[in-house]
Amino acid sequence: MSFFAELDQQYIDGEWRPGSGSWDIIDFNPYDGEKLASIAVATADEVDQAYQAAERAQVTWAQTNPYSRRGIFERALRIVEDREDEITEAIIAELGGTRLKAAFELRLAKELLREAIQLTLRPEGRILPSPVDGTENRVQRVPVGVIGVISPFNFPFLLSLKSVAPALALGNAVVLKPHQNTPICGGSLVAKVFEDAGLPAGLLNVVITDIAEIDDALIEHPVPKVISFSGSDRVGRHVAVVCAKNFKRSVLDLGGNSALIVLADADVDYAVHAAVFSRYAYQGPVCMAANRILLARAVEKEFTEKFVAKVRTLTVGDPADPKTVIGPLISSQQADAVGALVEETVEAGATALVRGTVDGNLVSPTVLTGLPADSPVLTQEILGPVAILLPFDGVDEAVRIANDTRCGLSGAIHTGDVERGVRVARRINTGMIHINDGTGHSEPIVPFGGEKHSGAEWLNAESMVDAFTTQKWISVQYGRSSFPF
Repeated sequence: MSFFAELDQQYIDGEWRPGSGSWDIIDFNPYDGEKLASIAVATADEVDQAYQAAERAQVTWAQTNPYSRRGIFERALRIVEDREDEITEAIIAELGGTRLKAAFELRLAKELLREAIQLTLRPEGRILPSPVDGTENRVQRVPVGVIGVISPFNFPFLLSLKSVAPALALGNAVVLKPHQNTPICGGSLVAKVFEDAGLPAGLLNVVITDIAEIDDALIEHPVPKVISFSGSDRVGRHVAVVCAKNFKRSVLDLGGNSALIVLADADVDYAVHAAVFSRYAYQGPVCMAANRILLARAVEKEFTEKFVAKVRTLTVGDPADPKTVIGPLISSQQADAVGALVEETVEAGATALVRGTVDGNLVSPTVLTGLPADSPVLTQEILGPVAILLPFDGVDEAVRIANDTRCGLSGAIHTGDVERGVRVARRINTGMIHINDGTGHSEPIVPFGGEKHSGAEWLNAESMVDAFTTQKWISVQYGRSSFPF
């Protein structure tokens, strides 16, 4: 595809150029195996060049009038809107996203860019009183400087923009490393949008590489003051440790193991639709996906029958086909891992109401019930189209089951009594939870984040200002201070 051939390079200091590494990252279409691009990896030296370019460019950018910075994001939004069809096809080809998934990702990406436009004007200063006569205290929000961003494969365009756009809007420069399975949608495409929008050279750099080549150079480098990482809690823990050792701030958007709770007074038909979407959107590897669906005994039989019937209608296949609901997983390794997880869980005593199959990277839906209480799958994130149905007796048990995981990102509660749902929601140890809706929501003006192993720091809204700026205290003595010696 010519789109990928045009973007198969590193983007450093405003120049498109090949990496100097001795091996290539091969970008494949996960559905049909078509080779989309071959990209020579960036080395640790090129990571250094990217950070040096960012550091040089950021000084002027931080001093640029925020109204001028705002114009960049207005143009970037128009570019994404004008190229929406082309970007949609890229998402389908590179990550196996269905058309529905691509539309969802692009809608959120556009909303995020709209919020970035406003974010350029968001930082405010304060004047605080002083106990010292004649002194005025000024507290300002200023850019941190340079930010390293590491984005995942599941929503690469959106989740790269989620840190890149606010960081730039607030006066910082960025070095972005996309996931090696989605180097174009998560990296080069983002750079191209901002380049065409007129972003000055050096402010956004994209290094396409792998830890096998650069080790921890991206997060250990002395230039970046903040590392924003989206991905697994295992890797996130490592990022946090390295950042702490190097006195950097880490912003971590990690995995989840969300519970969707259906209380006895819920609208069962509506809850079924919400649960199917929350579990099977983009084949399942979504941090906010409803891994566990908790059912009050009174509705267990009805819900289960309708849920299973709905799951059996989901179309598996070519993500380019508008009728397809479940496309391929990103790699054969991930597909095989999901298949093995289901096999192990069934062998340990679970019942498969729907038993999915693995065909290359295509994994059809599975629905499991009757899991032993100590089943490992209950407490971990499932990166594939596998739903777990769990009955409960009473709200206290539902809360206990929902909280029995190291993650705490999202969740949902279905009930005929909204305020009852809110009371239950307050007992769930999760950063976000939704009453009578699905589990997968992100709105740019609402804080986004998790508890426990699901992350550190928050994104969206005012949280972006906290994440990507720092405070500076300037005091002014209008009179004369007295000193003791």
